[in-house]
Amino acid sequence: MFAVHLMAFYFTKLKEDQIKKVDRFLYHMRLSDETLLDIMARFRGEMERGLAKDTNPTASVKMLPTFVRAIPDGSENGEFLSLDLGGSKFRVLKVQVSEEGKQQVQMESQFYPTPNEIIRGNGSELFEYVADCLADFMQTKDLKHKKLPLGLTFSFPCRQTKLEEDMDVDILALVNDTVGTMMTCAYDDPYCEVGVIIGTGTNACYMEDMSNIDLVEGDEGRMCINTEWGAFGDDGSLEDIRTEFDRELDLGSLNPGKQLFEKMISGLYMGELVRLILLKMAKAGLLFGGEKSSALHIKGKIETRHVAAMEKYKEGLANTREILVDLGLEPSEADCIAVQHVCTVVSFRSANLCAAALAAILTRLRENKKLARLRTTVGMDGTLYKIHPQYPKRLHKVVRKLVPNCDVRFLLSESGSTKGAAMVTAVASRVQAQRKRIDQVLALFQLTREQLVDVQGKMRAELEYGLKRKTHPLATVKMLPTYVCGMPDGTEKGKFLALDLGGTNFRVLLVKIRSGRRSVRMYNKIFAIPLEIMQGTGEELFDHIVQCIADFLDYMGLKGAQLPLGFTFSFPCRQTSIDKGTLIGWTKGFKATDCEGEDVVDMLREAIKRRNEFDLDIVAIVNDTVGTLMTCGYEDPNCEIGLIAGTGSNMCYMEEMRNIELVEGDEGKMCINTEWGGFGDNGCIDDIRTQYDTEVDEGSLNPGKQRYEKMTSGMYLGEIVRQILIDLTKQGLLFRGQISERLRTRGIFETKFLSQIESDRLALLQVRRILQQLGLDSTCEDSIVVKEVCGAVSRRAAQLCGAGLAAVVEKRREDQGLEHLRITVGVDGTLYKLHPHFSRILQETVKELAPRCDVAFILSEDGSGKGAALITAVAKRLQQPWNEN
Repeated sequence: MFAVHLMAFYFTKLKEDQIKKVDRFLYHMRLSDETLLDIMARFRGEMERGLAKDTNPTASVKMLPTFVRAIPDGSENGEFLSLDLGGSKFRVLKVQVSEEGKQQVQMESQFYPTPNEIIRGNGSELFEYVADCLADFMQTKDLKHKKLPLGLTFSFPCRQTKLEEDMDVDILALVNDTVGTMMTCAYDDPYCEVGVIIGTGTNACYMEDMSNIDLVEGDEGRMCINTEWGAFGDDGSLEDIRTEFDRELDLGSLNPGKQLFEKMISGLYMGELVRLILLKMAKAGLLFGGEKSSALHIKGKIETRHVAAMEKYKEGLANTREILVDLGLEPSEADCIAVQHVCTVVSFRSANLCAAALAAILTRLRENKKLARLRTTVGMDGTLYKIHPQYPKRLHKVVRKLVPNCDVRFLLSESGSTKGAAMVTAVASRVQAQRKRIDQVLALFQLTREQLVDVQGKMRAELEYGLKRKTHPLATVKMLPTYVCGMPDGTEKGKFLALDLGGTNFRVLLVKIRSGRRSVRMYNKIFAIPLEIMQGTGEELFDHIVQCIADFLDYMGLKGAQLPLGFTFSFPCRQTSIDKGTLIGWTKGFKATDCEGEDVVDMLREAIKRRNEFDLDIVAIVNDTVGTLMTCGYEDPNCEIGLIAGTGSNMCYMEEMRNIELVEGDEGKMCINTEWGGFGDNGCIDDIRTQYDTEVDEGSLNPGKQRYEKMTSGMYLGEIVRQILIDLTKQGLLFRGQISERLRTRGIFETKFLSQIESDRLALLQVRRILQQLGLDSTCEDSIVVKEVCGAVSRRAAQLCGAGLAAVVEKRREDQGLEHLRITVGVDGTLYKLHPHFSRILQETVKELAPRCDVAFILSEDGSGKGAALITAVAKRLQQPWNEN
């Protein structure tokens, strides 16, 4: 028993001594955590250089775009052909990808030899031979009658046209084997966005944001990048960690100075590194008693499969002895232990270097996604990774140590290069088919120049109908006279009160206007309108308004002042003079009784009388669009048009009195409130309305009314987008076919989301976050489609607004008999102000459709308050000569 313990102690001590001896000799091959973090940082720098157009030519890590834009989402199905070319034979496969509730892939394949004369011939002969073999395969599998998409795994560059000439196939993808690995694994695990091969050679690919890839046009979405990381260090950046053995191996290779990272890692070189180390140790008398066999001098005599066998658990020492004896050596027990440890050091360094580069890629993915913690999967393939008993475990451990903020799963690929080619093809086929169907939907919102000219012409006709006494009752554009007959001329001055009622808040303003200097100062206070007042009696509503006015006058110290007043009342009214407005009907949640059909100015006057505390001169009742015109007209005398493009859409302009048949008199001009939102209610623009417009209209509070407004205003654009997203999701083109409950909720997709999603500064990652707030689990590809849908809907809205506005400016030019018109449009509204592209597209449309009009646009500031005061001031100025007469 004692002898056994003594023997065990002796063996353990021997093992320790031999390990220390090897570690001392191979000191430079042991990489510390600090060194690995440094290598990781260097690799990240090389990735940046490879992605940038200016530095790519000199970058050692080439970061090649693969044009693979998406990974499998599980909805792929159909039959695909796959070709795996490379080596002395190639394989043709038929791959059946099936959804049917669960993802399935069935493969049938056949190998074909590649004769030497074909391999050594020209590309044309090679492809003729490949085409013949493919034709044979299709004949054998009874596929001649089908047109199947084809994916190719290539290890050399060749022209691809020959295959298409010979038979009916669609070549959709040219696949690198690393990409094939990632795609195969991504089909089983949607979190897979990295592929790594550690075999005869080594390489990695991953999904990079398009906005970071200078070598390819476009910023939207992602693309798989083939890093070609084997060349890392070819620029000298790894010289401090390369050893004398790495340099000797490199000098004896077929490509000295190239693929230096790969030569420290991959299966093609690992055995040779071990051989060079053993030879050097033997020469130094540290192994085999200083004896060297002739076999140990022969390049390639130790292969990576030998290294794997020597490191095998339990059997490793016996395998080591057998391999060394086969090399003509007579190893002692100590020699076998030392040689086994040499293998461990070499293979461990390989795993460490791979881990550092992979950790750099994972860190980049995490930072691209702006995540504190990344969950991802790495698809793995390659003989070294598969056959070496310790390699995977070592690699995984080091990666997790280097990137503690990444939860990484490693997934072994099956048939990566062949199944992967089929998966790339399946994804390309799915994306192609989806793209076609998505484009068909988006095409419904793309208006041709002819269609816009048609809208312009029809709007012009409706303007004329609305102005004429005979046709006015049937006109969809009502052309309401406002009795505002002049624009500010700069002589306006004094103090004015302005009231602004248009929602649940009521505003009272004091506006001070100084003449000459065009200076306006405003003071205001906001008061709430409680729900019980909004839905009570008309008397209660107007008494509440007067109470608010009294509070404001008291607050401003103006209780006894006699002030002219302008009333912005943003509900539909029919006016018979500037200070008379009959309410047609309440909107925006108001239901106060005994108001509809009544003059709201009279109701306000009665309420002031009931309070009997102050007397105010109510000069004008004002629509907010007219207020916008007057505010901008105060700044620019050329301003004759007011446009609101916000929650609602409307336009007013100064019309020649001679054209307004509804009002007596032919002299001068009057502002016309077009109420153009009703354009198309007679069906005249039904040819450009889509099924989505119909759905939005039918679900609204006023079906069949305000059709133009429902295609152009902020209240409805988000709802149109929501209807499109539901339809695309039902077709399986978005969100993996899953409609969230929130997406089913009317009004949930607010128009402000369009402005955010279409912002040029917003990355797709932030778009995904907006969609996640709506309960939509979106992929990067989904985000691109949603952005395109938002763009199509908002672009059409801006173009339609532009066509309507072009009708008005052309009318003003012709009415004045001008060859060329200079005119300014005052604009207000959140859609115009906040959407990143709406204003530009609207202006471009006007310029295109009214080329003889030079149209300037200025933004209104507080049209509903300042505008009401200015209209009051203009009305007082115009009243004065009339009163004197």
